[in-house]
Amino acid sequence: MPSNETTNTKFILLPFTSSLYIHYGLVFIILLMYILTLTGNLLIKEVTKMDSHLHTPMYFLVNLSIFDIFYSSLVALKLVQILLAKDKTISFSGCLTQMGATYFIDPSEAFILSSMAYDHYSAICNPLVYLIVMSKLFCVFLACGSYIHGVINSLLNTLPLLRLHFCGSHLIEHCSCELPVLLPLSCTDLFLNKMIFFMTMVLIGFGCFPPILFSYSRIISAILKITSASGRSKAFSTCSSHVIVVILFFVTGVG
Repeated sequence: MPSNETTNTKFILLPFTSSLYIHYGLVFIILLMYILTLTGNLLIKEVTKMDSHLHTPMYFLVNLSIFDIFYSSLVALKLVQILLAKDKTISFSGCLTQMGATYFIDPSEAFILSSMAYDHYSAICNPLVYLIVMSKLFCVFLACGSYIHGVINSLLNTLPLLRLHFCGSHLIEHCSCELPVLLPLSCTDLFLNKMIFFMTMVLIGFGCFPPILFSYSRIISAILKITSASGRSKAFSTCSSHVIVVILFFVTGVG
């Protein structure tokens, strides 16, 4: 059980310079990006409802939109509050909430992106049985699996934080609470926390990235066999946006 000292701990969240004018400028930029993110994801949600051709990918696109809206609201709005407030502190429970959301959303998105790669593979490489393979029940199963995957990862990484005690500096020089910046502030033995974090990240990587590589290696092979230029162009356009998202997601995650 966490001690009162741990639960009452507060951290100073100070990712930027203390200049008030710069803070106001950052608040404007963050709010603008947040509004664009919110608008874009809500439009995606509405378009998938209106277009019957998006009926199967809807289960993946809508969930990605939900994850983006949830995470942006939790982190961006808190950061705006920190920048505008005189008190730059965030409570231990607030930190725990942010990290729980982060380690729920990241693996869930990775699982969804892996499912979308398989969806594209089925559509391009096995078009005749696509509707049978990617049935409504199977899509719902994959969507629910992403949530379960995220919840397990979140609990494994956040619950061990309750045993930590924090001493010395409580300064977090980052935009939000994350394990790599929070753990160095603890005076407790961190072997268990680091090992769990490392193992969960490895499992997420090896669980989601190889299926994406397999799917797109088969997709590229199938596209190259298409004789018509229009057919190849259509197939590439179907997958290009997803490939860009996958690259951005995994490259920044590794970074």
